[in-house]
Amino acid sequence: MVELRQISEDNFQQCLKVHASVQDDSFVDSVEYSLAEAWVYYQETRPFAIYNSGTIIGFVSMYVGEENCQIINFLIDDAFQGKGLGTQAAKLCIEYLKNEFAARRISVPVNLENVAAKKFWEKQGFCLSDTIEDGYIFMRRW
Repeated sequence: MVELRQISEDNFQQCLKVHASVQDDSFVDSVEYSLAEAWVYYQETRPFAIYNSGTIIGFVSMYVGEENCQIINFLIDDAFQGKGLGTQAAKLCIEYLKNEFAARRISVPVNLENVAAKKFWEKQGFCLSDTIEDGYIFMRRW
């Protein structure tokens, strides 16, 4: 069963080992960078380890600013890709933002060149928007 768990001293070290190979390193931030970003923006950011049956399989960080909820860093470790676990985890992120923050619109920034991520998020019900910032297009789901 896929679930989101808060980062704690119990899972911090394991979380740092999560890695997803991508075509270009700029497509996804490292867990280290994401956790540092979450620490700096702690009031608006919620980082989670993604688990399946008690094993860490990924990481996600979500921004929860006013009426601007975003899934900003989402990755599934290489060892667990291609098994549908990313889809399950994405659904949990969407549910979390809707239930905890009454999100009506959820955004995901995707590198303009990351075709695989665009396809993944389209399958989750996200659409391309006109908003492009720093080489990222914001996909949105209402």
